[in-house]
Amino acid sequence: GTVKESGEKHKGSVEIPNLSEENEVDDTEINVSKKKGEGDVLKDLMRTEGTTKVREALRDYLKALKTEFTLGMILPTKATVGQELAAERKLSGNTVQDSVSPQPLDILGVKIPTVKIFMREIFNSPADELYSVFTTKELVQKFSKCPAVIEAEKGGKLQMFDGCVSGEYAELVPSQRIVLKWRCRSWPDEHYATVALNFKDLAAQTELQLECKGVPVSNEDSTRQCWKKQYFEEIRILLQQSKDNME
Repeated sequence: GTVKESGEKHKGSVEIPNLSEENEVDDTEINVSKKKGEGDVLKDLMRTEGTTKVREALRDYLKALKTEFTLGMILPTKATVGQELAAERKLSGNTVQDSVSPQPLDILGVKIPTVKIFMREIFNSPADELYSVFTTKELVQKFSKCPAVIEAEKGGKLQMFDGCVSGEYAELVPSQRIVLKWRCRSWPDEHYATVALNFKDLAAQTELQLECKGVPVSNEDSTRQCWKKQYFEEIRILLQQSKDNME
């Protein structure tokens, strides 16, 4: 923590020796220690308001962990809970006011079992035309039949199907390759797969190779169906309509 008035930083630690689903969070022991030196006001603050904040974070963590277990979406290997509290002292005359600003709960060592999906499709259109279907907002909205966010540049955002699919563009090579950071809304929070779309030009046709790494095991079938039904089949219809209109 840092004392605002002096700007001095003081290091300490919070130890939770008996965290278990068998114990009530309010009964969980929380030990606060500090390195030698000044800054006792921070230590005292951590023992009072800080302990309350830590217990609130633990309560949310255990609740979320039990929910994930129930859904069978994660397999824990090691869970480390870290909570850093910054103490800020505000002086007003002879009155000292202390406030605690909790940082986001840091949960480490949670592993989600994943699989890799590979699909190959042939489209009756040249590669540049098929590539544009994945990178042009108007065309994406036509085949998805929903408003979309398409920022086709490295780091650009992607959102489709009323927010059911989101991500960002990681790599774009015109008419050849697109790499996406991609996820479905039903997946565990902040978990993304890496989707690589490779376009192989076959004159009047294009072979599209899709490789999707990091798909949660429990979502393998639904992810395949998403790409097959909501992407590929609808894109074929769109391309055929465009061809018919030109004729």
